[in-house]
Parts: sequence; structure tokens; C-alpha cells
Amino acid sequence: MSERAAGSEAGVRRPPGPLLLGVRHHGPGSARAVRAALDAACPRVVLLEGPPEADALIALAADEDMRPPVALLAHVVDEPGRSAFWPLAEFSPEWVAIRWALEHGVPARFIDLPATHTLAREDKDEEEKEDVAEGEGEPDGALSEPARAVRIDPLAVLAETAGYDDPERWWEDVIEHRGARAEDAFAPFEVLGEAMEALREVYGTGGHDRDLVREAYMRLQVRAAQREFEDDVAVVCGAWHVPALRQRTTVAADRALLKGLPKVKADMTWVPWTHRRLSRVSGYGAGIDSPGWYGHLFAAADRPIERWMTKVARLLRDEDRPVSSAHVIEAVRLADTLAAMRGRPLPGLTETTDAVRAVMCEGSDVPLALVHDRLVVGDVLGEVPASAPAVPLQRDLARLQRRLRLKPEAQERELELDLRKETDGGRSRLLHRLRLLGVGWGEPAASRGSTGTFRETWRLHWEPELAVRVAEAGVWGTTVIAAATAKAETDAVGARSLAEVTGLAERCLLAELPDALPVVMRILADRAALDADVGHLAQALPALVRSLRYGDVRGTGTQALAEVAAGLAERVFVGLPPACAALDAEAAEEMRGHVDAVHGAVGLLAEGAEGAAGDADDSRAGIRGRWHSVLGTLSARDTVPGVVRGRAVRLLLDDGELGQEEAARLMGLVLSPGTAPGDAAAWIEGFVGGGSGGGMLLVHDERLLGLVDSWLTGVPGDAFTDVLPLLRRTFSEYEPGVRRTLGELVRRGPGPRGSVADTISGTPGFGPDLDEDRAGAVLPVLCLLLGLDEGDGDVGDVGDRGNNDLVGSDR
Repeated sequence: MSERAAGSEAGVRRPPGPLLLGVRHHGPGSARAVRAALDAACPRVVLLEGPPEADALIALAADEDMRPPVALLAHVVDEPGRSAFWPLAEFSPEWVAIRWALEHGVPARFIDLPATHTLAREDKDEEEKEDVAEGEGEPDGALSEPARAVRIDPLAVLAETAGYDDPERWWEDVIEHRGARAEDAFAPFEVLGEAMEALREVYGTGGHDRDLVREAYMRLQVRAAQREFEDDVAVVCGAWHVPALRQRTTVAADRALLKGLPKVKADMTWVPWTHRRLSRVSGYGAGIDSPGWYGHLFAAADRPIERWMTKVARLLRDEDRPVSSAHVIEAVRLADTLAAMRGRPLPGLTETTDAVRAVMCEGSDVPLALVHDRLVVGDVLGEVPASAPAVPLQRDLARLQRRLRLKPEAQERELELDLRKETDGGRSRLLHRLRLLGVGWGEPAASRGSTGTFRETWRLHWEPELAVRVAEAGVWGTTVIAAATAKAETDAVGARSLAEVTGLAERCLLAELPDALPVVMRILADRAALDADVGHLAQALPALVRSLRYGDVRGTGTQALAEVAAGLAERVFVGLPPACAALDAEAAEEMRGHVDAVHGAVGLLAEGAEGAAGDADDSRAGIRGRWHSVLGTLSARDTVPGVVRGRAVRLLLDDGELGQEEAARLMGLVLSPGTAPGDAAAWIEGFVGGGSGGGMLLVHDERLLGLVDSWLTGVPGDAFTDVLPLLRRTFSEYEPGVRRTLGELVRRGPGPRGSVADTISGTPGFGPDLDEDRAGAVLPVLCLLLGLDEGDGDVGDVGDRGNNDLVGSDR
């Protein structure tokens, strides 16, 4: 006796013809019902909604290394960016049907429109949308979706008909909470099919015009299976398609709908997916609001609410929230009570969420948001076996991930790397190479620890779409290093600006691409020789100098880079003073940024020159000395905007090239009555603004504070409103404590000579001269921090080295 006959004798009534199991994609209730129906019917073949190119991949679902959620990925062979996904979770009815077929030795086949047509249609649809937008009329053909009626949501219509305002609640009550109470395994599919048939009689395609072609192809495949397996066929598809598959049409009519469809050559494989990408938030059309909740309902053998509350309690405890067993018990009781009050058969997500908010979160939505993110949606990342088809670049990436013990994870995490360690150095190179290829698995982040160049911090987050980016990058090479090298060379040739090329050189050093660097350097030298714009040169120099330091840390030869950087710096020195003349306010502010960037770069470049030459005095008199001469020129020219002149004076003062007396004299000249208030305010902004620590300078230098105070009190009323925005912007950048101290100093009022400066010397903590004994007390700790012996140099030497180290650690 056949299994099907045995099922009939057991009293299970099976509908005639192919068994049409209409489901909701990613519905755990549908998944359970599909499994029960297949157990009752025992069909000889299972047909599934999906691209038939994936038939060869079905066997991989039985691999022990295959863990959902996963997705079928189809992409155009010559254009991997044109792709489509068919996601499957553990609670997806299609996945359950695949697993059932594999366990029972029954063939499973996909019967939807082939991906070779689907991917070709995407291009045509985009062209049609543009035609409609441009007023060329509505495109012809049954597949044309632009300018059609608004698409309907079948579940929303059924929920509204049943008196529900929330489709998810209706689905939970009617399907998810049925459990195993129904005696007939086929009854829910018959009822749902009848409901969909009524909807399609009213709404037709419901705006899903492309479904006409898909359903024609599916009908042809069902007929072929019926001929092969004598009607002993089960079809698992979206409930919306069931009426169309029941419809009696001729083979000729169905083939006519498929005639002339465009085609492309497509490849297909399995890729990992995430619960987060199953959610509607991700934009996935068949998405659900709560994949984590649905996964729990499917996996929980019994008492799902109690088990869910236990999960929530565990999560909140891990976040140091005081949640006890009593909270769990009370939350379960409240969820049951809310379900009874609302007339629901069992508590749903709404009731459990309300109970968690009231009992475990004490009415706060802040911890509740964590529960929603981590549990209701979830960060589960699937896995696919190594035997799954993949482009060569993907296989090389997987090999590197295993060797470097760098596993992709769906949840964002930070990774601290010490580049002096071999494994961490390899991880850094891999992440930099992937970024160059456009595969944004990791993004550099600010380090919470050391800021030296031997440390890096990365923020890692693997998204399923990165599989497409890897496939796209496969056109550049079969290995990560070969692809990154080819991409860097191509980007260098196509770079539009000098700064782009220097940035690319920096990335090549970070990614350690020795074969690409010569090409990039040749283009960099050519571009630098032809570019006469000082702004472009100033933008390019910092990245170039940083590259020298990175190369030193990573053991990469940078002699050619150093020569280009030195030549670039000399051209900046020559061209900067003329370029700073006659600038408007916006251009002056931009130029101040260039001056700051060049100053930092010169410090790093001079430091490298000192190490190479072995003679600190000569090197300081070299490139650093020439830069100081440029700053002196900028500070003395009246044609240079005030904000640039003020910054030049400040930088000279910080480097010890300008005494405090001279700085005070220059400030006094600028703040004299003969200077326009607007220009004076701009000078002040350049000198003590822009995040340069100017607030502390005013706190500790009585003369400068007194000069600013005297000038400000003497600004005429009609000019005060003009300079106020500049001053407010300058002083608003200071730390609150600095602003408070400055206010206190000013509040104490003028001294005998009418200046705040006269009262500061009598303020506790201030003195007329440097207290060398107190300053020397910090030297042992400072030497320990800088890795120096206490006998190395005096206070000035140690301070100078400290400043250089701080400037050099701006990464």
C-alpha cells in the first residue's frame, strides 16, 4: 500500500489534483502547516516558488554546515551588481518543504520564472519607468508595472474584512495561534486559498502585473510534474498565486505570455542572510516585522510565552538591569491577562511587549528598544558550506577569514589591532584591501587607547549585500591582493584631483600593495608637477606625509614617497603667501584649514628627516625652518586675511619661534584703534580659535587676556554687532570649564591700570614667571609616558618631543 493510500485510509481528506499549499513567506504557522500537510500527503515531488536555476543547489540544504537564515543569490555573470535574493529562514515554509523533501528522498524543484529572465526584466523596468517619468506614455506589455494601480496587501485586506486594524495581529490569531488543534492538515490551505480567490476576483492582479507571466511559467511546470508523477505533486507557493495555479488555461496561452522575454546569463549560489535583513525595515518586499519573534515561535516546542520572557530577562540581566524570576512570572501573567481582555486566543507580540514594558522595563521604552533590536528583530547570521558555488575572489576571502580568525558577524563590533603582531597586521591589510575594493565590511574608528600609528580600531559589521560587492569586485582579480592592486591602479589613472591620488597612495600603503604603489607614485608625481593650485597641494600634503609614517610602521619602502612629499612641501612654501592675498571670509577660513594641515604635515616630515639625517639641528633649520619663514611672512602682511595672520602668529608661538612678548606686541598692534573691528575679530579667531587650545592660552597668559579684554570693551557699539558672531563662534569652541574660568577672571574687574591683566598676577595659582620647580615635578611621569630616560634633555626638550609625538598621532 502506498503512503498516499495509507494517508487516505487514516481519514485525511486530500483535495484532488496537485496539492496547492498557499503560504505566507517567512510565516512559522505556515511552516508548521506545510510540514503537517506534507506528512499527511507524502507527495512524490515537491514544487517550490523560486528560480529553477537553484535546483542544483537544493542538495546543499542537507549539509551540516548550512544554517539558516540563508538566501539564494542570482547575479548577471558580466555585471554582478545586477542581482536578486530569495531569502529563507528556519521558519520559512519553503525551507521546511526543502528539508522535508531531502529527509524523505523526494525530489524538490523550483518552478518560478527563471532568474535569467527576472534579472533581464529589472533593466527593462527601469527604462520603462524613465519613459513614463519623461512623459513618453505608458509602456506596452502585461509586465509593465509603472503607472499601474496601487499594489494591495492581501493580508491587510483580509484583516480589515475580519475587523482587525493590524494585519500582523490577524495573522497571529488565525494562523500562528492555531497550533495543532485542527484535525485536517489541508483545511487551512483550502480556507486561505478560497480567501485569496475572492480577493483576486475583486482586485485582479492587485497591481502585481508581473505575476501574470510568473504564474504562466509556474502552471507549465506544474503540468510537467503532473505528467511525470501522476498528479502526486505538492506545490508550496505564496497564497496569492494559488487561484492562478488552479485556473484552467491552455498551454498555448501560457507559452504566449512567455514568448520574447529578455534573457541574460546568470549565476546562482547560496549566501548567508540575517534576521535583520528579513525585516521590513530593510526594504525587503516580503519582509516581516519581527523575524526574531517568529523564529522563537517556530523553535519553541511548548510554553512559548514563558520561554520568550526568559530570553528577555536574560538579555536585560546581561545589560545590568535588575530583573528577577518574579519579574518573569509576573510578565507572563500580565501577557495572558492582556490577551484575555483583548479577546485573543493566546498572547501575541503586542501583549508580550506591553507586559515586558510594564514589568521588566518599569514603563521605559529605552530598555524596550534593546529588546526589540536584539530579540524581536535579532542579529542571527546564517552560514553556508564551503562547497557552495562562489566566485574565486569569494573563496580567497573565505580562506583569509579562516586563516586570520576573522569571522563575519551580523552584530556590529569593534576590533582593536596591534600592527606589531603578525595576525593583527594581516587583519589590517585585509580590511584595508576590502575597503579599496568597495567591500565595506569594516570602517576605521577612533581608538580609545593609544593613538600611535602601530594601533588601529575597526568597526566591523557584515551585511548580506556584501556578497554582491565581493562578486562585483571579482572582475578585478581572483585573489584579494590581486583585485585590490588592479583596482588601485585603475583608480589612480581615473583620479580627478591631486588629493585623490595622494589619498590613494596612503590607502595603498595601508593595504600593503607594493605592485600598485609605483603606478600610483608615477601618476602622483606627474599630477603634482602640473597642479599649480596651492589649495590642492596643501590638501594633498598631509595624506602623503601620513603615508610615510604608515610605511615606516609596516616596514614598507617609502623613499620615492618622501621625495614627492618634500617637493610638494617646497611648492606649498613658495606659493602660499601669494595665494593668501585678497581672500574673502569664506576663502580665508578655508585657507586657515590648509595652513593648519600643512603645519601638522611639516612637523611629521621634519621628524622623519631628523631620524634619517641623524642631525636634529640641521633638519630643524631645514624644512621646519623654511616653514617658519613662511609663517613669519604670513603674519606680517597686511594683505593676508586676519584669520590667517592670527593663526600664523599662534603657530609660531607654539613652536617657540616667537616669544610671548613679541606675540603680545603683534596682538596689541592688531587690536589697536586703527584696525577695523571685523579684521581684529578675525585675527583673534585665528589666534585663539579653531580648537587650538586658545582658551587655556588666555587663561594662563595675563597679557593676552588683558589685550583682548581692553580691545573688546573699546569696540564701538555700531561695530560690536558685526564682530559678535565671530567672537561667539570663537569662544563657544572652548570647554565649559575654560569659559567659566575666563568669565571669572573678567568678572573680577579692572586693576589699577584699567586692565584685567593687572589683577591676574595676584590671583591664586598665577605667578609672574615660570615656577621651574613645580614644572619639573611632572618630568618623571612625562618621561615615562614618552618612553625617555629622566636624564634626557631639559624641560624644553621633553616638551618639544611630546608635542611632536602628539602631532604625529593624529590618526
